[in-house]
Amino acid sequence: MRNRLLEAQRAGGKTRTSHAQVVDDLGKGIISGAFPIGSVLPGDAELVQRFKVSRTVLRESMKTLAAKGLVVPRARVGTKVTERTRWNMFDSDVLTWHFESGVDQEFLLHLYDVRLAFEPFAAGLVAERAGADEIEALRLLAEDMASSDHTTDSLAVADLRFHLAIAEASHNPFMRTLGSLIEAALVGMFRMSAPPSGFSDISTTHMRIVDAIVAGDGAAARKAMEAVILDGRDRILGGFRASPRK
Repeated sequence: MRNRLLEAQRAGGKTRTSHAQVVDDLGKGIISGAFPIGSVLPGDAELVQRFKVSRTVLRESMKTLAAKGLVVPRARVGTKVTERTRWNMFDSDVLTWHFESGVDQEFLLHLYDVRLAFEPFAAGLVAERAGADEIEALRLLAEDMASSDHTTDSLAVADLRFHLAIAEASHNPFMRTLGSLIEAALVGMFRMSAPPSGFSDISTTHMRIVDAIVAGDGAAARKAMEAVILDGRDRILGGFRASPRK
């Protein structure tokens, strides 16, 4: 299972290949504003020297950033940083760079808006479409959240696995594309909220979703999922009230 954002929070977003390092460094620079919107990135010669990579690696890195909507090549001008409206906010790297650069309340609440638009409906689809094995897997994932051994990180991973399993069990391929967004919202909630003891009811609230799915009650599953997401949003708001951020 892919936990890109959660891994980045623990490992500092370290990358392995030269291509990935260039993309990561420039991507974070764009998201953080080190390379402002509308500005032109340093020339190839300067970037080749900075990253100690070949022009081929640099060229492929620029293509990757362009595919994420962050830059656009301009003839006789150079590679220009695009407007935020062109950034692919469903891209896991783009979301990771936002968190590494620091996100505000508005950003996190926007994530919860999208979750509310899609995840309750996905839960309703699971109530209609999921097989017995998928439902049992969801039950086990919900039960796992009750473990007293969880750290903040491991509870975040357990929560993420449940929500990604809902997306999978909906049997709608478009729901699966929301994985990075769900992950980002959960990372934000767990980073800003209480330690694991502060989530003592998390297993119970998720089990209500499973119980509705078992009953084949799509409306109840949607309502239970909505309650879980609203609770997460309330925790985000509480976190900002407790620790004001810019």
